[in-house]
Amino acid sequence: MTTPTAPRLGTALARLLVLAAALLGALLAGAAPASAHAALTGSDPQDGAVVATAPKEVGLTFSEQVAMSADSIRVLDPSGRRADTGEIIDLCSGAVVKYGVALRAGLPDGTYTVAWQTVSADSHPIAGAFTFSIGAPSATSVALPEQAAGGGVVGALYGIARYLSYAGFAVLVGGGAFVLLCWPRGAGVRPVQQTVVRGWLTLTGATLVMLLLRGPYTGSGKLADVFDLAGLQAVLQTKTGAALTSRLLLLGAAALFVAVLFGAYARRTDPKERKDLAFGLGLGGTVVAAGIAGTWALAEHASTGIQPGIAMPVDILHLLAVATWLGGLTTLLVALYRAPSVERAAVERFSRVAFVSVAVLVATGIYQSWRQVGSWSALTGTRYGQLLLVKIGLMAVLVGIAWISRRWTQRLAERTPALPESEVEPESESDPEGAEKDLEDEGLADEGLADQDSGDDRPGDAGADGEDAPEEIAPERAAQLARQRAAVATARRKKARDADPERTGLRRSVLTEAAVAVVLLAVTTVLTSTEPGRTEEEAARTGGTTAGSTAVPDRPVDFRLPFDTGGVDGKGVVRLSLDPGRTGANALHLFVERPNGKPLDVPEIKVNLTLEEKGVGPLPVAPDRIQTGHWSASGVQLPLPGEWRIQVTVRTSEIDQTTIEKNVKIG
Repeated sequence: MTTPTAPRLGTALARLLVLAAALLGALLAGAAPASAHAALTGSDPQDGAVVATAPKEVGLTFSEQVAMSADSIRVLDPSGRRADTGEIIDLCSGAVVKYGVALRAGLPDGTYTVAWQTVSADSHPIAGAFTFSIGAPSATSVALPEQAAGGGVVGALYGIARYLSYAGFAVLVGGGAFVLLCWPRGAGVRPVQQTVVRGWLTLTGATLVMLLLRGPYTGSGKLADVFDLAGLQAVLQTKTGAALTSRLLLLGAAALFVAVLFGAYARRTDPKERKDLAFGLGLGGTVVAAGIAGTWALAEHASTGIQPGIAMPVDILHLLAVATWLGGLTTLLVALYRAPSVERAAVERFSRVAFVSVAVLVATGIYQSWRQVGSWSALTGTRYGQLLLVKIGLMAVLVGIAWISRRWTQRLAERTPALPESEVEPESESDPEGAEKDLEDEGLADEGLADQDSGDDRPGDAGADGEDAPEEIAPERAAQLARQRAAVATARRKKARDADPERTGLRRSVLTEAAVAVVLLAVTTVLTSTEPGRTEEEAARTGGTTAGSTAVPDRPVDFRLPFDTGGVDGKGVVRLSLDPGRTGANALHLFVERPNGKPLDVPEIKVNLTLEEKGVGPLPVAPDRIQTGHWSASGVQLPLPGEWRIQVTVRTSEIDQTTIEKNVKIG
């Protein structure tokens, strides 16, 4: 019967890396840029509005706080020239987040384009554009960038750096926790040391890359602007820049922690001194790890929205639990494959630590899910909610595999392979040829261990009696033989360890856990750059840019609706005005125009008003024809405030008609 053996390290890790790269690439490629964490909920003038005279300023209303710069709002005339003064005006009042820009005096009639780009409070860039007209619509030569904010090559590189920063944090924190809590002897194991140090290097490098990319990521989107020192200085003055800088400073303290852990702590032999040092390392390491986790909590989702005072410490706990579990899992995987042996007690201790981490993850995850999603409809109807469901599914799979690993741990035999007497180092005789043959049998012979002569040319060997040979062996040769015998013994212990089926099963289950963890981390990275479901639904309810136009208090609701009935003269635009745009009686005016802006006479036009959330409507409105292209109705009653859907049916012939609609917020 053949005893199963564990897969070779190189092959297993290569497969894991290929899987990680493929899944990460698929997730990042399928992820839309971080386009809307704060949402534009209103503008003055509104999108498509036609105003009689030029306003003094253009105002934008957002769902949450944003960081404005001097160039965040640009108003361009029909020829593409700047029509604003470049002076950003703070119009915020209470819970209303509104900013504007002053317009130049004496603007001519025509269609003006408002292009805006800013950074939401959770550090993600947002941008958009809309048009309004003074006097009458006109042609415009303004060409807006096709690339979304936070997209392109810079956005992809920034996303990869974000993923690597999470991965490096997990390995750094989880690896240190694994050594201190589960396997103190691992502080002296070189593969474990290399793993934790590489985690530190990855996190440090990714943080530096994010700091350099931050300017073009939230601004021009051009990779060449990475070297713009003025842009870097501006980044350092932002909340995200301060968080990244703080992270680099904390990583300096983390480097000291790693040096002590794998230096002074690994060399301590006195139990009391080792225990005292472990306590100090644990306390200091926890403070540093919590500080690094806080740089995410203070700059991203947790710092905005509802209950930030609770959300930020919860987010820190969540990140620490993730790092302890997944980083410890990575370190255990490396130890199982590359360390001489891992005690059963160490694996059992990690199993208990992982259980506590999962419990913390579940508790903090439930709170975060409620806070970011807010409703069952957002859980299934928004991208954030759908990604959250994927993350929950992966967590369930990971917990299931962890249960299998725990079963293997319970069956794991604590074995220390005994060496045959023939392998015990003799006191007074050596056999170099036999040692070299053992090395060849074990596949360990190389120039560094077996580069001496076979013995034919050794001084005193030729013609000497066998009993005199040991006395004539040089000290250097004796030391080399000792190293050879040690290598042989290590190789045989490794072979015996690899032949343990329980240990083999544990390795494979932990490797599978690590593969799923790689995917889970990728989903988490995409999730943190996706608009929360609660924000998306609130933006839709308030008539954000994707859901419709928002009424501005004490001003009429004005918007344009293009239509195409498919017949002759079937294309055009309906320009609708609802005055004063509040509950109660309103005057409704509709202007039907050809694509060139001239009035279009149509046989019939009808309007329906519906407030779905209150079950009101549809309320039919039959406007009267005033003149060519102009229809009007007075006393249109809007009984309740809310998001009203306005449907306009245009008939251009006996058989050609179409219905178009727009959502508006009525206060």
